Amino acid sequence: MAKKIQSQGKVDKMINNRCCSFCGTVADDQFITSSLNDVTICGECLDLFYHLLPLNGKDNFTKTFLKPLKQDITPKLIYDELNKYVIGQDYAKKTLAVAVYNHVKKTNSNEKFEKSNILMLGPTGVGKTLLAKTIAKILDVPITICDATVYTQAGYVGEDVENILLNLLQNADYDLPRAEHGIVFLDEIDKLARKGENPSITRDVSGEGVQNSLLKLIEGTVVNVPPKGGRKHPYQDFIKFDTTNVLFICSGAFEGIDQKEIKQVGFEKSAKKSKEIDTYDLQKYGIIPELLGRLPIIVKLNRLSIDDLEDILIKPKNSIIKEYQKLLKLSKIDVEFSKEAIHRVALEASINQLGARSLRKNIEKVMLDYMFNIDEYKGSKIIIDEDVIKKYIS
Repeated sequence: MAKKIQSQGKVDKMINNRCCSFCGTVADDQFITSSLNDVTICGECLDLFYHLLPLNGKDNFTKTFLKPLKQDITPKLIYDELNKYVIGQDYAKKTLAVAVYNHVKKTNSNEKFEKSNILMLGPTGVGKTLLAKTIAKILDVPITICDATVYTQAGYVGEDVENILLNLLQNADYDLPRAEHGIVFLDEIDKLARKGENPSITRDVSGEGVQNSLLKLIEGTVVNVPPKGGRKHPYQDFIKFDTTNVLFICSGAFEGIDQKEIKQVGFEKSAKKSKEIDTYDLQKYGIIPELLGRLPIIVKLNRLSIDDLEDILIKPKNSIIKEYQKLLKLSKIDVEFSKEAIHRVALEASINQLGARSLRKNIEKVMLDYMFNIDEYKGSKIIIDEDVIKKYIS
């Protein structure tokens, strides 16, 4: 009877208290509870786990359990991989290849190095986002792609900048050490430009204010990230996220920044000529110098030519035409685009000045009726010529 009472008391204690998820010991003290996955570990199990590690300490924990970044990677290898997915932009790809290589070596080193974050400039549809995605694929690290325009200064309507890291953590399946070696691609950074060259005397909560909020994040520091997102409040749990080894790639169109007026003699209008972009131009555009100092590598991407757009349709592994050919092959249908048809699609995209995004939109429009009536074409071959293209997109 005594044993029964003692056993019942233990059951009650287990109901009213937490127990260790590993050994089952009822929680009295020296317990750690995770707010993310509802796991509790007692002091004894934690001590045992600590001594089982080959090496002790946070840095050694990361080296033991984190999938290491590729050690045999070279700038040439990165460049060759980028060539499989991104057409043109050779100088930009070389610059990125060297920058990413240096980042990998710094991350794998025990030495303390300054971060080499990247700022990419170029019009829409030239491959900025694709380059960042491909780099993450080459390095086998998580990436988050964020729009800078949704963030505001802390305490105002909009998202806090710390939610950028929460998105990265979610994309890493809440593997914190892996997320701390990931990539943040922050698009539309040019939309955060302040209204004038001089510092604002009023609060620019969605422009200059966000730039200031990003400074420590990009430079490398330990940030308190709310595990469920939203606004911070003093009574919630936080995840300690170290951004020291996170590669930040900021991107924007920066329309008009590379044009300068050239005065001419006579009555002709001033001509506009392309120029090299430097940090002074970016400051005049409205990016604060403190942020530019944390983005030392500036990569400019040029507008795609018609030849580039034609190559994008047929050469990359993930081209839209190859995608449709594989998709229709599953239904025993062959599809072929003539050279004239490819040229026409590229020409229309060049006229629209939407870059590669216009290519996909036009091909989707051309293929809509064929996909809708797919049963009628089974076992046959579809030929897409210039007349078909003119019918749908001219």
